Amino acid sequence: MNLPFSLFLALKYLKPKRTFLSVVTLISILGVLLGVAVLIIVLSVMSGFDEMWRDKILSFNAHVTVSTPEVMTDEDALVDRIREVPGVKGAAPYVQGLVFLQYHDRVYTPVVRGVDPEQEKTVSRIPNSIVEGRFSVEDDEVVIGSDLAQRLGIRVGDSILVYSPQNFANVDELHLPEQLTVAGIFEVGMWEFDMGFIITSIAKARDLYHMEEGAHGIQVMVEDPYRPHTTARAILDAIGMEYDVETWIEQNRQLFAALRVEKNMMFFLLIFITIVAAFGITNTLITVAVQKTREIGLLKALGFKSDTVMRVFFWQSWIEGTLGTVLGIGFGLLVLQYRNDLLRFLSREFSMELFPKELYHLSEIPAVVNWGDIGLIALVAMAICTLAGVVPALRAARLDPVTALRYE
Repeated sequence: MNLPFSLFLALKYLKPKRTFLSVVTLISILGVLLGVAVLIIVLSVMSGFDEMWRDKILSFNAHVTVSTPEVMTDEDALVDRIREVPGVKGAAPYVQGLVFLQYHDRVYTPVVRGVDPEQEKTVSRIPNSIVEGRFSVEDDEVVIGSDLAQRLGIRVGDSILVYSPQNFANVDELHLPEQLTVAGIFEVGMWEFDMGFIITSIAKARDLYHMEEGAHGIQVMVEDPYRPHTTARAILDAIGMEYDVETWIEQNRQLFAALRVEKNMMFFLLIFITIVAAFGITNTLITVAVQKTREIGLLKALGFKSDTVMRVFFWQSWIEGTLGTVLGIGFGLLVLQYRNDLLRFLSREFSMELFPKELYHLSEIPAVVNWGDIGLIALVAMAICTLAGVVPALRAARLDPVTALRYE
């Protein structure tokens, strides 16, 4: 195969006479490898956390919430109309609000959610997230989050007192708290829910808020949870514009915006590792340009144009960048494959918890390989490495053949 002369010469310069590959070139490739690998590992882990948060949110909340500024009094008819909308898998009313919870001398302020136990199974994973006891909200029973139970020392079978804030609104009347029995403890893996919610029957929640009937809203489960907007618009068209229809993405926009900003910032910061590695390539090529001064002068004296000489150094920087990028992608994917084994090894060898379960509520590091991110990393890394050949290429192109050959 006939290679372009500039590529042939670039490959010749990459391979020294005495060794297969120069140490300086190897270090430059290693720098690119580490930069690309770190970018892939960090962005994949951040994508894993993003997907984990989405899964945790969807394990507690429904995909779409229908509500009004006032209490709904026609919730049963609304539920029937919503269930007829194409794309809807389930719908259930709820009553929700802040309460005071007392267990012995300990007090906390969680949110109580009153649900219909049969309909709740169609819009939430809470009935399947019970870690102790059972999911039961009948006969003054309640289920609470695992973190809340741990904080207050509550076990299955204990009795708790629940006060509604409305009990304190009228100082002329005395309202006794509701005494509820803990039937089960749920854990969805997200501190905000495991610490901040208790679940009881919708009838008991109405009693707490002095409601004779009605609901605060309706939870809706759709067929495609990651594209709920189409179904949400169809629901709004079916029930009327006087209702507020909000998707889970809209309700958690700040969380996902923060994750997106953090991911972009990490990409921006970590790309400097690749830029530093590119300086290593520049340094290598400048050294090559100095060492090959007489050869370059001879080429120019024989009639080779400056752009041909420049392409030699661009080819070298491109080859080094490509090798470093490909090896970096492979190394990054390998580390991701064995990330949790590596985590356990480091924790065992250094006798320290590097990924505390009580802090992250996870026993393993999540990671999602996004090939779009890998493609972007590869393109940026190769572009930076290729541009690293600009300075030595210009130096070689401007070389005067007479000066280069003066001491030949």
